[in-house]
Amino acid sequence: MLTIINDLALILIVAGVVSIIFKRLKQPLVLGYIVAGFLAGPHMPYTPTVGDMESVETWSQIGVIFMMFALGLEFSFKKIIKMGFGPVISALCIMACMISIGSGVGWLFGWSSMNRLFLGGMLAMSSTTIIYKAFDDLGLRQKKFTDSVMSVLILEDILGILLMVVLSAVAVSRQFEGGALAMSMLKLGFVLSLWFLVGIFIIPQFLKKNSKYINQETLLIVSVGLCFLLVILASKAGYSPAFGAFMMGSILAETVEAERIEHAIGSVKDLFGAIFFVSVGMLVDPSILVQYWLPILVIVISIILGQCIFGTFSFVLSGNNLRSAIQCGFSMAQIGEFAFIIASLGVSLKVTEEFLYPVVVAVSIITTFLTPYMIKFSQKLSYSKFTLFSEEKKKGKKLFSQNGLLPSSLIPADGVTSTWMSYLTKLFRQTAAYYILTIAAITISFASLLPFCRSLFGHWVGNTICGLITLLVIAPFLRPVIMRKNNSVEALQIRRKSTTHHFIFLFLFFIRFFLATWAVFYVINFLSPFWWGFHVLLAIALVVRIIYSRRIKYYSLKIERTFRQNLSRRDILANENEDNNPRYARRLRARDLHLTRLTIPNNSKWGGKRLSQLQFGREDNVIIVAIIRGDKRINIPGGNCFIFPRDIIEVVGDDASIDIFSKRMETEISNDASSNNSLSITRMVIDASSPFLNKSIVESNIRQQLGCIVIGIEMTDGTLSIANASYVFKLGDIMWLVG
Repeated sequence: MLTIINDLALILIVAGVVSIIFKRLKQPLVLGYIVAGFLAGPHMPYTPTVGDMESVETWSQIGVIFMMFALGLEFSFKKIIKMGFGPVISALCIMACMISIGSGVGWLFGWSSMNRLFLGGMLAMSSTTIIYKAFDDLGLRQKKFTDSVMSVLILEDILGILLMVVLSAVAVSRQFEGGALAMSMLKLGFVLSLWFLVGIFIIPQFLKKNSKYINQETLLIVSVGLCFLLVILASKAGYSPAFGAFMMGSILAETVEAERIEHAIGSVKDLFGAIFFVSVGMLVDPSILVQYWLPILVIVISIILGQCIFGTFSFVLSGNNLRSAIQCGFSMAQIGEFAFIIASLGVSLKVTEEFLYPVVVAVSIITTFLTPYMIKFSQKLSYSKFTLFSEEKKKGKKLFSQNGLLPSSLIPADGVTSTWMSYLTKLFRQTAAYYILTIAAITISFASLLPFCRSLFGHWVGNTICGLITLLVIAPFLRPVIMRKNNSVEALQIRRKSTTHHFIFLFLFFIRFFLATWAVFYVINFLSPFWWGFHVLLAIALVVRIIYSRRIKYYSLKIERTFRQNLSRRDILANENEDNNPRYARRLRARDLHLTRLTIPNNSKWGGKRLSQLQFGREDNVIIVAIIRGDKRINIPGGNCFIFPRDIIEVVGDDASIDIFSKRMETEISNDASSNNSLSITRMVIDASSPFLNKSIVESNIRQQLGCIVIGIEMTDGTLSIANASYVFKLGDIMWLVG
C-alpha cells in the first residue's frame, strides 16, 4: 500500500513540476506528461523511480476509461449518425491505406508475414485519447474539423475490434475466414444496438425520477458507477473496457444532465488522464531506440506521410473541403493505445517476434510527441496560399453529396425512389431495433429465468412458466416488427403513385410476419416436447393474436414513446424557447459556419455585463445564440441579457472568428488581487474628540469615506445590539467596525 502511495506521489509531483515548465514554454501538456513519465520511469537512472509498474499501469487504464467516458459525453453516437456516411468512408480508407503501408514497411525489412500483418494493424488506427487531449490543450475543440476527426477516431476504435478478430483468426488458422468476420460484425452490431436501446430507455428515466435526490456529488457517484458497470459488461463480452466507457458516455450524452456530469467528472478525468500519459512516458527505453533506430525512424516517417497524404485524401473523398481535410489528416499522424493492444495480442498468440512490441511503443511515443506540432503545422498549411488557391478553383464543385456516400450526379431525382429509400431506411432501423430487443429478451430468459423456474417448479412446469413470461415480454417488441410504418407518410405517398407498389408492401409484410413468427416458434419449440408442426401453427396463432391485441399495442406505443422522449428530451429542452428559429445549429447555410460551446471563466471581465456592452458581433464577428446557466437555457438572447461566470454560451461563427473569440475570452480575465483583501473587526470608543459624536450612522458617512461598516453598538452591560442606520452616536458608545 505504501509503495502505491509513494509511486502516486512521485508521479504527480514530477508531472506537476514538468507541466508548469511546459506551460511556461507554451508547449502542450501531453508532451510534459510524457517527459515526466520518462524522468520517473525505470529507464532513467539519475532520478527517483516508481517501485510498482503494475499499479501505475492499472491507474493509467483507469485514466483511459475516464477520458473515453468524457469523450462519449461530448460526442454521442447520435451526433455521428447525423454526420452521415462521410466518417465511415474516411475511416475505411485510412485503415486500408495504413495497413498496406505497415505491411510494406515490414516487407522492406524482411520481416515475417505475421509480423508484417500485425504491424499493419498497429498502424491502422490513430489514438483517440492522445488526439482528444491534444485538441484540448491547444484549444481547438471548438474548431469545425475536430468533429470530423473525432467521428473517424470513434469508428476506427469500433472497426479495430473487428480487426483484432480478423488478426486472431488469421494467426490461429493461417487463413482468412469470412464467416468468422461476418459473425463478429453481427455480434458487435448487436451488442452496440442493445446497449444503446436499453441504456436510452432506462437511464434517463432513472435520472428523471430521482432528480430531486441527486446533487452534484451524487451525480458524480452515479455516473461513474454506470460507467464502470458498462466497462465490466464490455470486458465480459470480450471488448475493450475503454469501449464500454465510451458507450456509457454516449448514452448519458442524450440526457439533460450531460453538462452537469461532464463538469462533475472533469477534475477526475484530468487527474487519471495525466497518470495515463505519464505511464506512456515510462515506456521510453533509450536502448531500444538505439538498437532499432532505423525501423523506428522508417515507421514514424511512414505514419506521418501516410496520414498526411492518404488521410487528407480520405477526408476529401468523404465530402470535406481541402482546408478541413488537411487539418484532419495531419491531426491523425500517430498511433496509440490500440497499437499496444494489437502488439500484446500478437505476443500472446506467439505469432510475432519480441522486438516488435518495444519498437511500436517507441514509435507511439515519438508520434505522440510530434502530434501537437503536426496539428499546429496543419493550421498554417490549411491557410496557405496554395490551399486557398485550390479552394477557389474547387469553389462550387462538390465531388460528393452532403452525406458523403454518393456523388451528387448519382443521386436519383425520382421522387418515388427517394421516398422508397427513406421508407426502407426507417423500416429497417425500427425492425432491427425491436428484433434485437426480442433476441436479447429470449437469450436472457433462457440463460437466467429458465434454470430458476425449473429449480422451483420442476422441468416441464418450469418450462411452461418461463415460456409464458418470455412471450409476454417479447410481445410488445414483436408487434411493431410487423405493424409499424405500414401507414406512415412515406408509405401513403408511395401507394398513391402506383398500385404495383402494393405487391412490394405485401412482400415486406410477409417477411416481417415471418421474423415475428420465427421468434415465437423458437421459444415454443425450445420449451415444448410436442411436434414441431403444432408449434408452427401455435406460433402463427399467437402472432395474429399479438397483432390484434389492443393492450399489447398500448404497451408497445408506450415503450416507443418513452424511448423517443428520452432520446430527444435534451434537444426538446434546448429548443423549447425558440419561436422562429428552431434547431438553428442544423440550419447554418454557409459551409464554414458552425456552432460551438464555450464556458465563461470564473474571473472573466465579461461577468455582469450585457451583450450589448460586449458587442461580440461587431468586435469578433460571432453570434451568441444561447446562454446556458445551470438548468436554465436562454435561447436567442437579446442585447440586454447579462453574461455571468461559468455560463455556457453557444457561439456561431467560422473557425477563424471562433478562435479569436475564444482567445479573447481566455485573456480578458481579472488577475488583480487587492492587497487589502481580508476583513477584520475592531472596537472604537466614541469620546469627546470623535468626529462621529452626536451624528447618526447615516450622517457619519463611514461606509463611503472609510470603506468600513458599523455592525453593532456595545451597551454598558456588555451586550451587542445590531446597529440601525438612524442610530445617533453618544459619548461613551462603543461601536464595532468591520473593514
